Amino acid sequence: MSTRATASAAGRERDAPPLVSGALPLVGHGLSLVRGPLAFLETLRDHGELVRIKLGPRTAYAVCAPELVGTLLKSPDYAVGGPLWETLEVLLGKGVATSNGAVHRRQRRAIQPAFRTERIPEYAVVMREEACRTADRWQEGRTVDVGAEMFRTGVRIVSRSLLEGDSIGEKADRISESLHTVFSGLYQRMILSFGPLHRLPTPANRRFARALADLHSVITEIIRERRESAIESDDLLAVLLATKDGDGKPLSEQEVHDNVVSLVVAAAENVAATLAWTFELLTEHPGHESRLFQEVESVAPGRPVDFDDLQNLPYTRNLIMEAMRIRPAAWIFTRRAVADTELGGYRIPAGSDIVYSAYAMQRDPRSFEQPHEFDPDRWLPERAASVPPFAMMPFGVGNRKCPGDHYSLAQVALVLANIVRGWHLSTVPETDGNPRIGITLQPKRLLLRPERR
Repeated sequence: MSTRATASAAGRERDAPPLVSGALPLVGHGLSLVRGPLAFLETLRDHGELVRIKLGPRTAYAVCAPELVGTLLKSPDYAVGGPLWETLEVLLGKGVATSNGAVHRRQRRAIQPAFRTERIPEYAVVMREEACRTADRWQEGRTVDVGAEMFRTGVRIVSRSLLEGDSIGEKADRISESLHTVFSGLYQRMILSFGPLHRLPTPANRRFARALADLHSVITEIIRERRESAIESDDLLAVLLATKDGDGKPLSEQEVHDNVVSLVVAAAENVAATLAWTFELLTEHPGHESRLFQEVESVAPGRPVDFDDLQNLPYTRNLIMEAMRIRPAAWIFTRRAVADTELGGYRIPAGSDIVYSAYAMQRDPRSFEQPHEFDPDRWLPERAASVPPFAMMPFGVGNRKCPGDHYSLAQVALVLANIVRGWHLSTVPETDGNPRIGITLQPKRLLLRPERR
């Protein structure tokens, strides 16, 4: 039965799910979502599978059960929208990540050829080169900001593999610097969405505006230089510039620009955060680091790890999956109801914002045994079979599933394996592995000391 059709048979008493206590005037649950969002989101499941929370003056619905999240993501009654996407639109524009309907389908078809599985091995050459470049730059005993290093490596990989060009290395470093500043300011804009506050000429707002302007400027330069050059390529940018719709109409200049930004951000920020968390977890669990190194060394003794080696690294794959479960980079999502509809037996009015947290869902004891324990072996086939549908979906589901999932997993595995084969990493006193809350989740200060194997 369509979710659009009817209100719940339970009657009017099911019109509204329970409102979570603790909302304050004007800001609602905004302070809880700023001061301790992860703990707050984990407590919501105790109030029901679907609850109401207040984001500033607005009411939102929080989904706390995997089967309802699956219904939400597959239903045409809900579109990409709400506070998260309104905030990200400041950065991403109207690219494939933030668009809906026919525009989204057209743009998704445009970028899909760049991520065909047969293209991944050629991208993997760049991934391996940049991983080895990063590892070669480190010095024994000299502290490394691994979070920053992974972000820079991620930007260089996506720039070189998807946006080929003569000066792309220098531009990748500019993109990295700009994005680092922009991301630090986006989360507050999502939770406390009082537009006038973000237009005040404060130092933080000025830094944000300068970084955002420089990011868009460098992307415009990349596109202009490609149009003026004689480069023949089949990378992402070439695909976007050549795409035409059914009427023979190409993507607009703004569509090309916004999709380049969307793909660079997704392929760099999320992958970098996943790698940073994986290294942080390995320093906490030296036994798992030893198992990882032994597997890598057994497959690629004394040489860099290549794409063809990945099929022989099952423990590496499971370890990455577990890192994404317990420390997801993309940890909070929003949707918006496009029609009066129903979810979990409750009426959802058109225009309502819906929130769900991958972080909270992937730590739910109803879905995972000992959910706060880092256990890569939970992804062995015989154990993974017991995980409920939609309890773990790091790349989404349905027509909003990330088109670059295979690309991203190959990047994480190749960077991780090629660094671990050469370096053992340990913490220093200044390390702070607690989560830094932003649009993505990252360690606050991941300072590690490399020691040669």
